[in-house]
Parts: sequence; structure tokens; C-alpha cells
Amino acid sequence: MVVLQVLSDAWVEAFNRALARMDIAEPDPNASLATAGGTYSMAEEVHGAPEGMIRLLLTVRDGSARLTRSGPELGEDPDVTIALSYQDAISLSMGTLSAASALKDGRVRVRGDLSVLVAAEKLLERARRLTTGLGDDSGS
Repeated sequence: MVVLQVLSDAWVEAFNRALARMDIAEPDPNASLATAGGTYSMAEEVHGAPEGMIRLLLTVRDGSARLTRSGPELGEDPDVTIALSYQDAISLSMGTLSAASALKDGRVRVRGDLSVLVAAEKLLERARRLTTGLGDDSGS
């Protein structure tokens, strides 16, 4: 099995292949107003990566989800943005750190609609199960 550098362009492509295999269900009838329409976005600002800051954007629209990696500008105003360290981003992507623990411990800063964060994290958790072994925990 090929192990990809977590958060690299190749890792994002492989993660998107997993997202494409997922059935993005209709929004939960109890969903927040922000996610009830099935369209939302979450940005992740990762600080301290070897190549500098990494920005990822998860976009959910029309029954599908896509993760993109970009430079300082996202080209879109996300509903929620999280900021975290490179090591914590790797741990979250590997499933060795839960979003709830990271928030509780103050390891993640959040700006925007928390209900979107909850919906996005549920979706990302489902995708993580499909990508077990995709990256290593060293980031190299």
C-alpha cells in the first residue's frame, strides 16, 4: 500500500476519491438552517506545515462533497473556518484526535457557524473510515 503525505495534493485527491464513493444523504430534517439546504462549506487553516500555511476547503453541494487545497485565498467565503497546527491536522485526519477533544483542549480555533462544523465533521468522519491507511502520522 502506498502511504501518502497527509494534506498533500495527492492525499487530497485520494480523499476526494473516497468522498465520491460516499452517498451524501439528504440533509437531516433536524439539521440547522445553515446545513438544511445541503449546501455548506468549511475551511481549515493549517499552521506550521513544512511548506507554510495550508488551506483546505470542504464544499458540500448538490449531493456531493469535495475537498480542495489552496493558497492563502480560498476564493469563497466559508460558513465556518477552523485554525489548527499541522500536527493536530494530521492527528485529526488520521482519526487519532477527535474534533471534540481538540475543541475542548483549545487546540482548534473556530470562526463561523458551529452547526456547519458539526455537519462537516460528521461527513469527514465517514470519509476517514474509507481512507484508513491513506497517510502516515509523520507527515513525510
